[in-house]
Amino acid sequence: MAAPAVSVIVAAYNAMPYLTRCITSAAEQSIGRDELEIIVVNDGSTDGTAEELERLARVYPGLIKIFEQENSGGPSAPRNVGLGHARGEFVFFLDADDYLGTEALERMVAAAEKNGTDIVLGKMVGVGGRGLPQSMFRRNQPKTDVFNSRVYWALNPLKLFRRALLERHGLRFPTGLPIGEDQPFTALAYLHASGISVIADYDCLFCTLRDDGGNTTVRTKGTEPRLRFLPYMIDLLLENVPPGPGRDHLAHRHLTVEVRQLLDHLMREPRVEQEKALARLAETIEPLWHEGLNDRLSAMARLRLHLVRHQMLDELLALVRFERELARTGVSTPVLVDGGRALARYPFLRDPDRAVPDSCYDVTAQLGVRHRVTRAELRGTTLHLAGHGCLHRIATEDVTTGLVLRERDSKAEFRLPVTHTATPGLGADEDQGHYTYEQAGFEAAVDITTAADGGPLPDGLWDISLAIGAQGITREVRIGSKRAGEVSGEAATHIVDTIGGPRAVTLYTTHPHGNFTLDLGERKHAVLPRLGLDDAVRWASDAPAELEFTGRCTLAAHPEGTLTVVLRNDRGDSAAFPVAMTGSTFAVRVPVTGLPAGTWRGELRLGDWALALPALPANLTAAKWRRRALPWYAKPASGGKNGFALLVARTDLVRAVARRVRP
Repeated sequence: MAAPAVSVIVAAYNAMPYLTRCITSAAEQSIGRDELEIIVVNDGSTDGTAEELERLARVYPGLIKIFEQENSGGPSAPRNVGLGHARGEFVFFLDADDYLGTEALERMVAAAEKNGTDIVLGKMVGVGGRGLPQSMFRRNQPKTDVFNSRVYWALNPLKLFRRALLERHGLRFPTGLPIGEDQPFTALAYLHASGISVIADYDCLFCTLRDDGGNTTVRTKGTEPRLRFLPYMIDLLLENVPPGPGRDHLAHRHLTVEVRQLLDHLMREPRVEQEKALARLAETIEPLWHEGLNDRLSAMARLRLHLVRHQMLDELLALVRFERELARTGVSTPVLVDGGRALARYPFLRDPDRAVPDSCYDVTAQLGVRHRVTRAELRGTTLHLAGHGCLHRIATEDVTTGLVLRERDSKAEFRLPVTHTATPGLGADEDQGHYTYEQAGFEAAVDITTAADGGPLPDGLWDISLAIGAQGITREVRIGSKRAGEVSGEAATHIVDTIGGPRAVTLYTTHPHGNFTLDLGERKHAVLPRLGLDDAVRWASDAPAELEFTGRCTLAAHPEGTLTVVLRNDRGDSAAFPVAMTGSTFAVRVPVTGLPAGTWRGELRLGDWALALPALPANLTAAKWRRRALPWYAKPASGGKNGFALLVARTDLVRAVARRVRP
């Protein structure tokens, strides 16, 4: 029998009624049953799980393999049993109370095969109020690794693994941990994987918060089980990841997520147990936490770890209560601005009895930026911008906000002043109105002919940023992603007159972030594709000696009278004819009766930009007229197949008479 593509492994313990949906979701996968095997290990259930498994096996004959064992006390042993019986190229561990999106396995296998990756994370969705990590699912990642992504923040095993990876490194779930047993298994798999794929655009896995509180992490209380697996994980990092940015990246997760969860459980324990647990926690984190990690950590995390390291139990308990109140109210903590730094007013800030360093409160780099553009338009050579920008929780006093233009490749930059404007009531809809920003508005007029320290801006892609400043603190942010509904983000190319001649200027928003950039010199937005001529050239119906050209011009603006049809003949004569615009289309008439004799060629011209006129139809009838009583004509010139060529000439009367009398 051919091996299936995927072995779905389910460890089941008292899984009713969730088990039915779990197994059905696996059996009905779009990848097809020929590519599946479902291995269920019943870990001594007493609630009807065994009977339901037998029923499901009859519904899906040959698909489900059932293994029975006495209760092992956790999911590790049954998962290991399932892994020992798996035959698939890939394995997927599915908890018995969770279920799969219909196309999950098909998409995940395709991602692994296309990108040559050993592990695939599919987007997870919480059901019934279950919280799940989401930071790794902001975008699809065809191939990444544990050090250059956020996948380490998802250490559960509910993923697709290439079975050869697990067998090559002998990876199994440790059986001595009441919770967190999945973390060592998944962490080592991440570290050994040749690549990791992330699917963020499809809901692959639905994880349920059980009504009966039966989820392992929910029913396992206290600091003791958490103080068993956290040292395990820290030792794993110390042994398998050398010191440096990579280890620090992974340590960040344990020093924030696990430490905070442990402290939540610490709150509910007797004082003696709290003191013992805190001493163990301080000893546990000591090898991993160093000052160089602080730049990666939030101020709250730095404060928390400082109090743990110094075993300041009462202060820690107060901090946990403070965090809970923050979560309840949803109001951000006020800050103290001092010497160009913002310090969060967390408990014990500058308390002389505690002597906690200011670095544990410094949120300067974490300050949120609020910005919105309400006007962005080019008029002539001037870009007009307006909107507001402020730093979250920093009152708009001593405002120094200015505009920054930075060329993307050369990094040349110019800083331009703005007019600060009043924004009464700004901020009232956030933080329950605790913070308002009354002077956050800005208006700017950027003339491209003088923006470069009095000179013209050179050609390039000029990204537009706002340097938002107040009370000695400045943060720079690209603007445009948040804008009023009437402010367009569509690319708009203008031709503008300057002393040095016409220039192409395009205001557009970047993809996918939607920030404003000025394109000078057609770096990304060429002019000629915005000009077009219809192939059909004909004599005007009401003027049989006037050639009529039609076309389109989708430029946002160009100087009046500069878009013309220009003709030149082989004798050095020239003539220009302005177009008449109607919306984005135009028409132009060329009265040939005024053209001197010669073979004429031409183009549609706008400043230095030119588009060749289309060839005249070979069967175009000749136009005839009299000039000073003598007959003239205009017709397609010979050799005009490759472009416009018009012959204008006086009729040779002798030849004309000869043709008439020729027998």
